[in-house]
Order: sequence, then structure tokens, then C-alpha cells
Amino acid sequence: MSVSEEEPIFDVITEMTFETMERADLDPRELMMARLAALVGVDAPPASYVTNLAAAEDAGLSAEDVRSLLIAVSPIVGTPRVVAAVSNIGKGLGITFQPEDHDFTAE
Repeated sequence: MSVSEEEPIFDVITEMTFETMERADLDPRELMMARLAALVGVDAPPASYVTNLAAAEDAGLSAEDVRSLLIAVSPIVGTPRVVAAVSNIGKGLGITFQPEDHDFTAE
């Protein structure tokens, strides 16, 4: 596949995403869970999350599923990567997280 000036890079990425979805031997939900976990692991930028979150939603993933995934990968990738992922997901969705918005005290 060659990239031309008429074909924006996000179109190419979208094509690659759908092509690999067809070739992977996973159901769409499992595939998107794996992709989101990989995005956390590589410290993906906001645009990567936006591109994949739309497909994840189409595959039936909820916000709670994404939250659970972040909890599940945190011991492997580390909390700094998970915090960065939350921030990058928020940026991609136009949401800003402020520390004062959260109660960090133990119950």
C-alpha cells in the first residue's frame, strides 16, 4: 500500500486498522481490548486513542471496560503509563482532568 498526497495518513491508518481486524482471529471486542492495552504500553498520543476508541465503541466496549483494562495493565506497564493514557484519552476526547476533581484519600 503506497501513500499518495490525495490519501491523508489517517485514512491509511483507518484502512490498516480495518484490514487487521478482518485478519485477526479475535472477536472485535477482544481485538479492541488488545489494541487499547497496546496503546497504553507504547504511550500512544491522543489521536491514536481517538482512532481506536471509535472502533472499540463499535465493538461493544464501554467506558467501564476501558477503565477495567487500565486497571488490569497497570501492574505491567506502570502507573505513569496508565496516568498518561488517561490524560491522552481525555485530551483526545476534549476532556481535561484536574487533580482537584478527585478524592485521593483512602477509604
